[in-house]
Amino acid sequence: MSRFPAPLSPPHAPEIEAALTEMMPRGAPVPPLALFRFFAHHPALMEVMRPFARVLLGARGATLAPRDREIVILRATARARCEYEWGVHVAFFASRVGLDEATVRATVRGAIDDLAPRDRLLVRAVDALHEHATLDDALRAELADAWSPEQIVELLVLAGWYRTIACVANGAGLANEPWAPSFPAS
Repeated sequence: MSRFPAPLSPPHAPEIEAALTEMMPRGAPVPPLALFRFFAHHPALMEVMRPFARVLLGARGATLAPRDREIVILRATARARCEYEWGVHVAFFASRVGLDEATVRATVRGAIDDLAPRDRLLVRAVDALHEHATLDDALRAELADAWSPEQIVELLVLAGWYRTIACVANGAGLANEPWAPSFPAS
């Protein structure tokens, strides 16, 4: 019987090294993420997820504001109890998109009523998708008043994608990256 796969460790085959380098932000001060090195066990899947993730993370064709994107990602990963991916996004993106400590904390703990109305609406949408995999008519109407149809599609896919990422990271048992924060204490 074989062992459950762990993230690949260097040295990597040249094609894997190239793929891992391409997945990381240009000039990243950290080595390739454990999540990416885990996906490297399935090169074909890793290859098709890269362009998809690029769109969702704003490198090409994204329509959601970076702040909105990160609120969705942080809440989706927090609701899925994926400290690994939550911490990566807090470390790399939270301050860059203007999220203060209180907002970041509220994605995991605290009263969402303390959030700005737009952030609160995003959190409510992610929560509904997490709990029921659907949105009620009232929530759909509120989202339609705040975002374009293209942005709504992106928001729904983003929440689902990061639920998938949470399942992979949690299922693989990935330990937090050493430089990434943990969930805030209650």
